[in-house]
Amino acid sequence: MKILILGAGQVGSSAAYHLSREEANDVTVVDTRADVLRELQDRLDIRTVVGHAASPDVLDRAGANDADIVVALTDTDETNMVACQVAYTLFHTPTKIARIRSADYMSAKGLFTQDAIPVDVRISPEQLVCQYVEQLILYPGASHVLDFADGRVRLVGVRADRDGLLVGQRIATLKEHLPNTEGRIAAIYRKGKAMLPEGDTVIQEDDEVFFIADRKDIRVFMSEIRRLEDPVRRVVIAGGGNIGVRLALALEQTNQVKIIERDPKRARYISEQLNKAIVLVGDAADEELLIEENIDNVDVFCAITNSEEANILSSMLAKRLGSHKVMALINRASYVDLVEAGSIDIAISPQQITIGSLLAHVRRGDVVKVHSLRRGAAEAIEAIAHGDERESKVVGRKIEDIDLPKGAAIVTLVREGQVIIAHHDTIIQTDDHVIMFLTDRRKIENLEKLFQVGVSFI
Repeated sequence: MKILILGAGQVGSSAAYHLSREEANDVTVVDTRADVLRELQDRLDIRTVVGHAASPDVLDRAGANDADIVVALTDTDETNMVACQVAYTLFHTPTKIARIRSADYMSAKGLFTQDAIPVDVRISPEQLVCQYVEQLILYPGASHVLDFADGRVRLVGVRADRDGLLVGQRIATLKEHLPNTEGRIAAIYRKGKAMLPEGDTVIQEDDEVFFIADRKDIRVFMSEIRRLEDPVRRVVIAGGGNIGVRLALALEQTNQVKIIERDPKRARYISEQLNKAIVLVGDAADEELLIEENIDNVDVFCAITNSEEANILSSMLAKRLGSHKVMALINRASYVDLVEAGSIDIAISPQQITIGSLLAHVRRGDVVKVHSLRRGAAEAIEAIAHGDERESKVVGRKIEDIDLPKGAAIVTLVREGQVIIAHHDTIIQTDDHVIMFLTDRRKIENLEKLFQVGVSFI
């Protein structure tokens, strides 16, 4: 598949890294900064073109004429939209994906159509990050909360502690503990190494456990793995940028929210946008300010400024001063594991959160959802089974008879709105939403082929 990425910023570079690692993809990156492109080309097997992303000549030189997908990820919404328009009008590119940061553009009705601005998929990293943090606040104690099947089921990552009822016991006893629930443990990471659990697998303290469950059963499943934490009430947000304001708007109806912003003009502006949240002018890394605002009574301190260094320092300070849980927005992938090993509870990676939205449109077969995990080493995937027994490698077959690649597991099906936990003898039917966990994303091509129907399928 020929993929043209416009913009080599943090999101664009991350997309190039993930997409170029798959042998079937031919990736070209466009940016105005020659030095950034040289650095990317030194690290990745990609082609680069220097120039403006929306220029017809530059797009022509980059190969837009025969590209399957154009992914416009520059820092400017208008550039991304014009680039998609040029790709559609001059080069008839089949799929156009654009990063759109402005909430006004995202919510405008009728703007993104083939007759107006031909963007097939809009991606807002700010919106995705906001939704991700919202879920973590809704389920305190979770390190990941990811939706599948329109929110009917969720994949949740939690760290096992000694108070978990299932810790020290075999996974097979889970059904005895929770007889009237729908859920399954999808994967376990022990000392950084992946395990696909069997019935005899014993959960140990400090394991990172990923389980998938019906939305209504998530809290009871979490209680099996760790002590449930009290609901979040008080939240402090460091940073009044687009993400900070979106998050404050989303949380202020149900939580006591304070937002810290350094720029007095920006603080005044966002105070007019918010209804209940309190806006403070100051530095989130100011110890006196945090003490004055009773940081030791705060349930969640979330640092989401544009500076990851400031996010790390203010989060570490808030934790030392008594904040129950701290989260920090971290752009550099190499920092994520480093900071989570210290005093920061959760490192939020915009690139990691955003890349799944891109991958869902690149995957072969009818893949509707992809979540990238463990810095891109693992994936959770939702695909729809099509065809019949003659045309499909999965339809009409028991799960134990499907030739899954090593490290892959089918964990849940959603059939006509009903959540079905997958067992070895479960038979997949046409139009089932099949949710899988893949611990080694290098095997993704083998998994994709299973959901591609034969040529006779129409």
